[in-house]
Amino acid sequence: MTIIETDQHAPIEGFTVDDGCLCVGGQRVDTLIAAQGVPAYLYDRSLISQRVVTLRQSLPQRVHLHYAIKANPHPEIVTLLADAVDGLDVASAREIDIAMAAGGDPEHISFAGPGKRATELARAVSAGIITNIESVRELEILAQLGQQQSVRPRIAVRVNPPFQLKTSGMKMGGGSQQFGIDAEQVPQVLARLAELPVEFSGFHIFSGSQNLRPDALCEAQQLTVDLAIELARHAPSPVRLLNIGGGFGVPYFPGDTPLELKPIHDNLERLCDKVEAVLPEARLTLELGRYFVAEAGVYCCTVIDRKVSRGQVFLVTDGGLHHHLAASGNFGQVIRKNYPVTIANRIGATETEVASVVGPLCTPLDLLADRMSLPVAQPGDIVAVFQSGAYGLTASPRGFLSHPEAVELVL
Repeated sequence: MTIIETDQHAPIEGFTVDDGCLCVGGQRVDTLIAAQGVPAYLYDRSLISQRVVTLRQSLPQRVHLHYAIKANPHPEIVTLLADAVDGLDVASAREIDIAMAAGGDPEHISFAGPGKRATELARAVSAGIITNIESVRELEILAQLGQQQSVRPRIAVRVNPPFQLKTSGMKMGGGSQQFGIDAEQVPQVLARLAELPVEFSGFHIFSGSQNLRPDALCEAQQLTVDLAIELARHAPSPVRLLNIGGGFGVPYFPGDTPLELKPIHDNLERLCDKVEAVLPEARLTLELGRYFVAEAGVYCCTVIDRKVSRGQVFLVTDGGLHHHLAASGNFGQVIRKNYPVTIANRIGATETEVASVVGPLCTPLDLLADRMSLPVAQPGDIVAVFQSGAYGLTASPRGFLSHPEAVELVL
């Protein structure tokens, strides 16, 4: 494998280069893009598989790994991971169908989301998966659906904890949240759950995502386990599932460094001991999405024009925020930062320039790279945006201005 050095980001590892051209899955991207005729997301399945192996080797064997399908629901990727991890987490009825079609075991599929429709809850009950309830309304509907289907719905309680994952890219716990049930309300909800014909499975406690600080992750994990142990005192039956979320980040921006796993391993070993002593039937589970797939994906588009405006070079491409909202800086960034970007068919070129990469849309928001040092590019060259395997095409406004769709290839 080749390490692709950049002046502005952490080195990109795992991909090969053939005569100056980036390869994904062993195939040259210029050939792949020419064959498609449109921008493409290229996913290297070997890098996804290797990430699973790395996690298995770096974390305690007692920790179960789940893949959060929302990060990338491409059926081939879900099928690949369904065979490699211990469970799947879904966020819609369509994701339930994807998980089931991929061979996911219903015993180890869970369904989260703050606005589940009754039809989605019915699909979860019929599939036999666990529903992470996020309101009393969901609990009551599930009980009714179970009676209608003559089954006992499997339920976990998603808890909004009284703390956040510090320095996380996106906070999803603590304070007032649309996610989960406030921790102080959970005992009352558990009391009601005990009165209904449903099966209690455990807790889902997720406090934040995209974190590169092991100390912050370890602290959140400790607080999460302690909270679960306290809440388990009110549970109508033993806790069998303890999903403590994920939050493992990947380096996207200048100054980012890869997450160090050794401190997390040591912390989880201690927590596994605690859980086994107090909640002996519980499976301690990490729910990861981005960390499995982000670094295995590259978004590639073609330069269709080169412009110089008052001294600034603009490379205009046939792709943009309608395919890759996150890289444009409009998906959770407060201050826009550049993703790792290069000219895929000119890697290693000595002639460089400062240029901005923009898309074809009629908005200044359509920006893939802002004044980056790049190999000098001309129309026909290929722009590659790394770290694009998670929250890419399905997290973007694909219908905006009605340009052609990007394709996805798992290689």
